[in-house]
Amino acid sequence: MPSSPDVVAHPTVRIATALPTVLASERRVLEEVLHQPERVVESTAQEVADRVGVGRSTVVRACQAIGYKGYPQLRVALAAELAHRDEEVDYGSSALGRLRAGHRGARGCPAPGDGRPRRGHRRARRRGAHRVPARLLVLANGLSAPLATDMAMRLTAVGRPADFVADSIGQQIAARGLAPGDGCVVLSGSGASEATLKVARAARQGGAAVVAVTSFRGSPLGELADVELVVAPAATTFQHELERTSRIALAVLVESLVGVVAARSGAVAQTTHDRVLDILSDNLAD
Repeated sequence: MPSSPDVVAHPTVRIATALPTVLASERRVLEEVLHQPERVVESTAQEVADRVGVGRSTVVRACQAIGYKGYPQLRVALAAELAHRDEEVDYGSSALGRLRAGHRGARGCPAPGDGRPRRGHRRARRRGAHRVPARLLVLANGLSAPLATDMAMRLTAVGRPADFVADSIGQQIAARGLAPGDGCVVLSGSGASEATLKVARAARQGGAAVVAVTSFRGSPLGELADVELVVAPAATTFQHELERTSRIALAVLVESLVGVVAARSGAVAQTTHDRVLDILSDNLAD
């Protein structure tokens, strides 16, 4: 039977997004879980500890670092994930469910982790924080910049106008000009680019809602955002993220996000799409 939609991410997705934030000894435990999940499911906490050369208490702390009460809870969740890997999973009709389903269809791309308001942020709790923003900026720097350009164009093409600014200082100026009721989507694989962090801070100063799209849980960008959407990178460590700089998972996420917006826009998206097709047809040569 298909599983019910997840409330939170599977263990391997939690691990992939948390590795840069845990202690070195805990990282060894989590990497063991990530690389040998079938073996871990059949092992006790002490057996895992012996294999990676740490104490049993470190195994427990590693489990707690990714949100489980202890090793038994991780073991059960991991067994459930393994059981469902080859099944057709119903992720539900929510926005996060549609995003996870889209990533499952993209072979090799991890599904998004938690998409949630950041606890403790005043604007995340404020009534109306999730209303459709009056003005929307989609911003990024470095190798994430093409994704922001693509997302802004695609959103505009489905009837949700969005702007992208290329220059990093221009981004800060545009973000600072946002007001309450506006929104700013900030993309960053590492979630630690200083230029991108300045953009998020500028948007917050004006009172706009900030949505972070990144690859690692607990990143500086995520801490600044009202809503954090984390999708595990193709590489599993922060170092690999910097070395390989793959944006495949984030690119699939952008496609999925635009699909969610288009589906919720209904007739507006269809009308805009028809106009886009007219423009494209006028610009095609024989």
